[in-house]
Amino acid sequence: MSRDAGELVQQLVREDIRRAPAYHVQDSRGLVRLDQMESPYGWTPELREALFARIAAVEINRYPDPRACATQRQIREAFGIPGRWSLMLGNGSDELIQILMMAIAAPGGSVLAPGPTFVMFRNIAGWLGLPYHEVPLDPGFELDLAAMSSAIDTHRPRLVFLACPNNPTGNLFDKTSLEGVLEAARDAVVVVDEAYWAFSSRDHLDWLDRYPNLLIMRTLSKLGLAGIRLGFLIGHPAWIDQLDKLRLPYNIGVLHQAAAEVALQHFDVLRGQTRQITAERARLATRLAADARLHLWPGEANFLLVRVLNGRARDVHAGMIRRGVLVKCLDGGHSRVAGCLRLGVGTVAENALMLEALDGALAECSG
Repeated sequence: MSRDAGELVQQLVREDIRRAPAYHVQDSRGLVRLDQMESPYGWTPELREALFARIAAVEINRYPDPRACATQRQIREAFGIPGRWSLMLGNGSDELIQILMMAIAAPGGSVLAPGPTFVMFRNIAGWLGLPYHEVPLDPGFELDLAAMSSAIDTHRPRLVFLACPNNPTGNLFDKTSLEGVLEAARDAVVVVDEAYWAFSSRDHLDWLDRYPNLLIMRTLSKLGLAGIRLGFLIGHPAWIDQLDKLRLPYNIGVLHQAAAEVALQHFDVLRGQTRQITAERARLATRLAADARLHLWPGEANFLLVRVLNGRARDVHAGMIRRGVLVKCLDGGHSRVAGCLRLGVGTVAENALMLEALDGALAECSG
């Protein structure tokens, strides 16, 4: 007697996968979208025209350049990456994280990161069946160097992730503490995730000369190219040569390569937009810091983290949605961000709508 699909799923799919929730992205149709840390700026008419001309010449019937060499050259030029370091491109940072874990931590190793941090570090480790060790950040969301060093000594992870600036807290970790973790983790690969590099006052590219176990990860998503899903890893050729063996062939499609190349040829436009976002972040921070109903943390990303002091963050979040604005409610996730909302920085007009919705929702929940 044949079995149905449900029975086969129970038999064949790993139990931990069956128990795990799917990654959820809230429906944002009809709302001002300030929950995903995307750039609020679309392409200029000049960029669109250049893109259309480039795409018209693409041989869509052919496989893409497997190493995306032209795209790599544009990335090097735009980001100022010296030729002595190698690059590997991924379908977003998520694919790079998965490759790193498959190559370095699996099988038999473990992954370590501070928390709260980018959720995909934990998720991908779980999907690959790898032990994941989290070291809580201190109450100000700084690295607890003593705890990190102790955890590294105890667990001997093969892979350490440090998002800097961090997500969802938005802060840039103290330089001395970050260096301390790199020193403590000399027997592991340390990946500094610089997804929010463009909004930050510091990067760590020149640290590659000092730490042979360091890799830098960046993305084009926050620069207005979230739709093409293009991340890249920077490091010593010895590391990239091995990691590249696990990258799936043709992982960056021809249209994505073409779009990235056009955008990077106009990198000054993208950087101008990030400067606008950074200026808006400062203006928003001034407004939010003056609101006695909130606690604001300083941030160096394209979002700001606030705590709703009456504890009703979920109600405030729902109230903002009713007013047409979607931000990220972090309450109910990590204990360190209980009662918190993550507010993406949008255009001047979007930020005005966000502040109005936040004020209205807070007033509604003040009783």
